[in-house]
Amino acid sequence: MALRYLTVLLIVLCCWASMNALELVTPAKTSYDGIQGGKTTLECKYTLAPEDTGTLDIEWTLVAADSQQADQMIISYNTGVVYQHIGPLKDRVHFSSTDPVNGDGSIEIVNLQESDTGAYQCKVKKLPGAQNMKMRLTVYITPGKTRCFVDGKQEIGSDLTLKCDAKEGSAPVTYSWEKISGVEKLPPSTSDASGAVLSIKNASQAFSGTYRCTSRNRVGTDECLLILNVVPPTNTAGIIAGAIIGTLLFLIILGILIFCCCRKQKEKKYEKEIQHEIREDVAPPKSRTSTARSYIGSNHSSLGSLSPSNMDGYSKARYNHVPSEEHERPASQNPSFLAPKVAGPNLSRMGAIPVMIPAQNKDGSIV
Repeated sequence: MALRYLTVLLIVLCCWASMNALELVTPAKTSYDGIQGGKTTLECKYTLAPEDTGTLDIEWTLVAADSQQADQMIISYNTGVVYQHIGPLKDRVHFSSTDPVNGDGSIEIVNLQESDTGAYQCKVKKLPGAQNMKMRLTVYITPGKTRCFVDGKQEIGSDLTLKCDAKEGSAPVTYSWEKISGVEKLPPSTSDASGAVLSIKNASQAFSGTYRCTSRNRVGTDECLLILNVVPPTNTAGIIAGAIIGTLLFLIILGILIFCCCRKQKEKKYEKEIQHEIREDVAPPKSRTSTARSYIGSNHSSLGSLSPSNMDGYSKARYNHVPSEEHERPASQNPSFLAPKVAGPNLSRMGAIPVMIPAQNKDGSIV
């Protein structure tokens, strides 16, 4: 019986101790949302009892997604010292309070990354008290690089589609369209579940204008603009005819250029042939002195071969002066001298100068 009373007393004492020992303050929320590149605070506040006389120890861990893997310590506090552990959050996490001893073991994570998404656990110990609490952090990427474009011909009567796509952003991303110029009312159309595609049937010029697409998720929005210009159908026959005419004009101009080039080449070739023929007919350079001497020698040799009877053909007129090379006296001005016709080469065409030969007697003496 005494043993039973002792057992009940121990249970009551344990319950009383637990009610007055270290306790964690229930936070306003246990699920946190963050934006990539931003920051967030994970709350972990506690209260101590007089019986908690041990050393204060605060530990924050990233709970492993796989139960077979160990949790990863990210930051801790013990005996007045803060420890940052090696991992993806190193140098990006710190305690919100400058002194966690004052009952605030909350942490702040800066420059959030999508990979920071996961479950976190805060554990506070001050013997004999010890408590822990889990919370979840989800990091989202705001929509970005949203692009608007038209699929189909922007012609009257055609079917076309307005499309919107955000290259960045955490799912789910939804889209909405609005017309912001002209008649600010969307034309009759249908869209898909996300609102990214706007299908328009039988387009008309009234549908022309500026459209805006807004992409959004739970942490942000982004938008893009699109200008729709519905025009009458293009004249395909006119385009083909213009292309044919342009091609013909090009061929004609090309033919004219080729003809001119060929004609120019023929003219240059003809000019070269004419110059070559002229060079063949050009007389060699004149040497007046040497030509005169050769002509005199030639006549002397001719006279030496003549017989005395042939000497009667020469004039008896006395010639005692040979004209200089600078001044020539034509034979027609001297009536007493008749130049005999001697067969031989035409020396005058070769630049030779006629020279008077004195008359001789039959005995060879000069008259």
